[in-house]
Amino acid sequence: MKGISDEPQFTVGLLEGGTSLCDVIDNHIYEQTLSEKKAFFVADLGVIMRQHVRWRTHMTQIRPFYTVRCNSNPGVIEVLAALGTGFICNNKTELELVQSHGITSEDIIYSGVCKQVSQIKYAAKNGIDLMMCDNEAELRKISRSHPNAKLLLQVSTEASSQHNELSMSFGCSLKDCRHLLEIAKDLGVQVVGVRSLIPRKCKDGKVYTNAITDARCVFDMAKEIGFKMKILDIGGGFGGSGTQLELIKKAVMPMVDRYFPPSTGVTIIAEPGSYFVSSAFTLVANIISKKVVTRDCQDQVHDDPSPNDEPEFHYYMNEGVYGSFACKLTETDITAPTVHKQNISVDAPVYSSSLWGPTGDDLDQVMDHCLLPELNIGDWFLFSHAGAYCLGQPLCTSDSSTPTVVYVVSSRDWYEMQDTGVTQEATLKSLSLVPYFFNVCQTEAALSIPA
Repeated sequence: MKGISDEPQFTVGLLEGGTSLCDVIDNHIYEQTLSEKKAFFVADLGVIMRQHVRWRTHMTQIRPFYTVRCNSNPGVIEVLAALGTGFICNNKTELELVQSHGITSEDIIYSGVCKQVSQIKYAAKNGIDLMMCDNEAELRKISRSHPNAKLLLQVSTEASSQHNELSMSFGCSLKDCRHLLEIAKDLGVQVVGVRSLIPRKCKDGKVYTNAITDARCVFDMAKEIGFKMKILDIGGGFGGSGTQLELIKKAVMPMVDRYFPPSTGVTIIAEPGSYFVSSAFTLVANIISKKVVTRDCQDQVHDDPSPNDEPEFHYYMNEGVYGSFACKLTETDITAPTVHKQNISVDAPVYSSSLWGPTGDDLDQVMDHCLLPELNIGDWFLFSHAGAYCLGQPLCTSDSSTPTVVYVVSSRDWYEMQDTGVTQEATLKSLSLVPYFFNVCQTEAALSIPA
C-alpha cells in the first residue's frame, strides 16, 4: 500500500464511549497544569478522513495533491498517504519528508519557484521528475541539472495577481507560454502539463473557469510545437468549507468535461492544502503575562484614568507570530479564541483585548482586537482551525519549541476509514492506535466569546 511504513510513527488516541475532543483538551490542560503549562495542538485525524471523503464525493475526476508546506506534520502526511493522495513539495526538506513515508516518486511534484541546483540534482537522483516551471532561467537550469524532468508550465491568472502582490512575480502569462514552450523544445526538455496559479481560499468560480480555458489554449500551443501534454493541475485555493467546494465543483466540472473529457487522456489534479488540515487542528495556548491599560470612550489609550475609562487588556501567550502563529505573516485569518476557564459565567462582562506572543515585540501581535472577559495568568485559550501554516519551526531563537501534537480519532471515524479502501491492518503499521487514557481530573468549561 502506498505511503505505509513498516514501523509505527506515532500514537493516536482512539476516542470511545462518547469521549469528545473537548474531553481530550480538558485532560491535557490538566496534565499541563501539573507541569510547565506548554502550548500544544490536538489533531483530530478523523477530520482529514472526512474531508477526503467529501473531496471524492464532489471532485470525483480530480485527484488531490496535498501541498506539504501547508502542514508538514508527520501524522498528516501518513494519513493522506494512506488515503492515496499525491504531494506537492516546495524544497528538499519536504521531498525527504514525503519520501520517508514511502511515497513513490510518481506521486510527488517538486513545486519550488526558485529551485537550488543542488535540490534539482537531488530530485533527479531520486527519480522525482515532475516539476513546475514558469520562466526561462528556471527552464535552462532544470535542463542542465535534470534532463529527464517532466515540467508543468505554471500559468498565472488575473485573479492571482490582483489577490496577492507577491504572486505577480510568479507564473508566466498566457502570451509568454509559447516562448517558453519553444525554448523547452530547443533544449529537449519535456513539458507534460499546465499548472494554474490560483489565490488562496478563492471564492470566485470564474477564476477556475478562466484558468481552465487558458490551460486549453496552452495545451493547443504545445501540440503545435510538438508536445503531448497529459496533466492539468487546476491549482489550489481550496478552503475547508463544503460550500466553497460545491461552488468550485459547479464551476470546474462543466469546463473539464468540455475541454478535457476522459477521451483526451488528460489527468486532472488539484492542490488542496488548508482544505484537509485547517479544521483538524486546535491550538491550546497559555496566558503567561497580562497588562492593563485604560482608554476613554474615544478609544484613546492614556496613563491617567478618568471617570469614563474602561480597562483594555493585553494578554501575552506562550505562542506567538514567531512560532505557531507565523500564519499571520501569510495573511491567514486567525480565528478568535475560546476561553478555557473554570467558574466563568456566560454573562460575564467582556472587554476590548489584544493577544500577543511571548517576545513583547511589536510584530508579535497575534490579534489586535477581540472581546474577552477578564482573564488571569495561567488561563488557557483555544484556537480552532489552527492546522494551516501553524506547525513550522520557531522563526527566532528562544526557549520555545514546536508545541506537542496530541493525535486522536473517534472510533466512528476510524472504522469508517476502513470503508475507503485502507485496511485497518495496513494503517496500523504506521499509526499506533490505543484507547485514549484520561487522568482523574475535574473537567473545566470552555466558553466561546465573540470577536
